[in-house]
Amino acid sequence: MHEMPDKAAILMESLPWIKRNWGRTVVIKYGGAAMTDEALRHSVAADIVLMKLVGFNPVVVHGGGPEITGYMDRLGMQVEFVDGLRVTSPEAMELVRMVLVGKVNGDIVSAINAHGRLAVGLAGDDGNLIRASAKDARLGRVGEVTHIDTTVVTKLIDDGFVPVIASVGAGDDGGSYNINADIVASEIASALGADKMIFLTDVDGLYADFSDKDSLISEISVDDAESMLTSGSLAAGMLPKVNACVRAVRRGVERAFILNGTIPHALLLEVYTDEGVGTMITADPAGLGLDDDATYAAYEGEVTL
Repeated sequence: MHEMPDKAAILMESLPWIKRNWGRTVVIKYGGAAMTDEALRHSVAADIVLMKLVGFNPVVVHGGGPEITGYMDRLGMQVEFVDGLRVTSPEAMELVRMVLVGKVNGDIVSAINAHGRLAVGLAGDDGNLIRASAKDARLGRVGEVTHIDTTVVTKLIDDGFVPVIASVGAGDDGGSYNINADIVASEIASALGADKMIFLTDVDGLYADFSDKDSLISEISVDDAESMLTSGSLAAGMLPKVNACVRAVRRGVERAFILNGTIPHALLLEVYTDEGVGTMITADPAGLGLDDDATYAAYEGEVTL
């Protein structure tokens, strides 16, 4: 008997995961080098398109910190941070919105739509999707989410589109607020009842010891992830992401992932292979894999392709 060619074996490995995820919603928080590097941007866009075409409902949320800083530097505007958050004056907010909605959002939508009529760009203040209020007077137009109205996002999903959402929100005063994209992704995933939330970052995931690259954690319960938050063992840059993942899982999102977006096709490797490439945070300490026959059988009849 001939051995199964490698490519066919990979396709067959993805089959149970395709069936498991058919019709499910996944919120992808897109950032880091995967967004600023053109080749990686097109690679991620292709992954999102493939996920859409094999039955997932992807929703993309993005910020754009490096691009905003670059434009502010170019225009001679002061760049200042307090507790890791950008101080955003009304003048800076105008630039933030122009960069996030006019530049970054458009680039992502264009990369996805190179493959067909698939993506629609949104600002968080479109259709009052994200309502926000001032987070701290010292920060100016930096907001925190007060309400998510998923009407416009759900409509786009139902019509077969991939919503691409810039992380700004609408204030009661009629102005826009700059909101941390990690928080926006978590809030939208929770409001949509998403099955998964995926953070694309510049690191491989969570480490038991960040100085030991062999200590990558492939799967962790939400309780243990929360313990890492309070123990002080996490690198500062991971705190908002892990906090957002824990919050989403606590509010009903089945699984949250932290992946290295600089790995080509990291999205597909995590979602459609047995091994995965990043860290999964789940409410179920036993995980929700499809490794055993009983678990696979439970899902096998769930979807008709």
